[in-house]
Amino acid sequence: MTMRVCQRTHQGLVRASNQDSLLVDKSVYGVADGMGGHNGGETASRVAVQVVKNALRGKKPEQHALEVSIEAANRRIYDMSRHDSSLSGMGTTLTFLWEDENELLIAHVGDSRTYLLRDGQLLQVTRDHSVVAELVRNGVITQEAARTHPYRNVITRAVGVDPTVEADMLTHDKQPGDLWLVCSDGLYTMVDDAHIKEALETAEDDEAAADELLKLALDGGGKDNVSFVLCRITEVTAS
Repeated sequence: MTMRVCQRTHQGLVRASNQDSLLVDKSVYGVADGMGGHNGGETASRVAVQVVKNALRGKKPEQHALEVSIEAANRRIYDMSRHDSSLSGMGTTLTFLWEDENELLIAHVGDSRTYLLRDGQLLQVTRDHSVVAELVRNGVITQEAARTHPYRNVITRAVGVDPTVEADMLTHDKQPGDLWLVCSDGLYTMVDDAHIKEALETAEDDEAAADELLKLALDGGGKDNVSFVLCRITEVTAS
């Protein structure tokens, strides 16, 4: 085992339910943030996590298996929404790491995020699939303006909304001491990157860092469900 993992999920202070689901299963770690009403959002995120778990269990990390697992989750959620009117229009973000001996595979759909803290630098590894993120990337608005933009919650890709979905697939090296954070937008919309970095660097240990991140999100307003997984690389197998 080369990864030390801790996780948190909280309904927040405003939402009537928690539509986030955590994906933590052997070497797979991530989050799904559901949308489409209470029932739909909870169902979409839960189904996505379960389908991916089942699809990847027992397999060696490689991109084709990753793609198949996301396609299976997308198809399952899409079919459920078509056959049950109470679930119509549901979907979910899905962002997770799959750990190999000396690298990580990363799958990403939506606006949940993957961060890496390495050598004192906090890097956002994934790119948000959202309207405001595209506006920022195109230089139309600033990062600061994005935080209060009226379309800040509108995502441009989700699992289960359409018959097919395109996921971003990334591969990243591992180094001992790396700290990976996979989170729903309920964390980073309440806590800016500078304060996320500070919490990760100054806590006594990763469990304390997780507690501090959750506290900061709730103190910042807790306007959404808050879910995240913290993964510390403890060793890397020589290739």
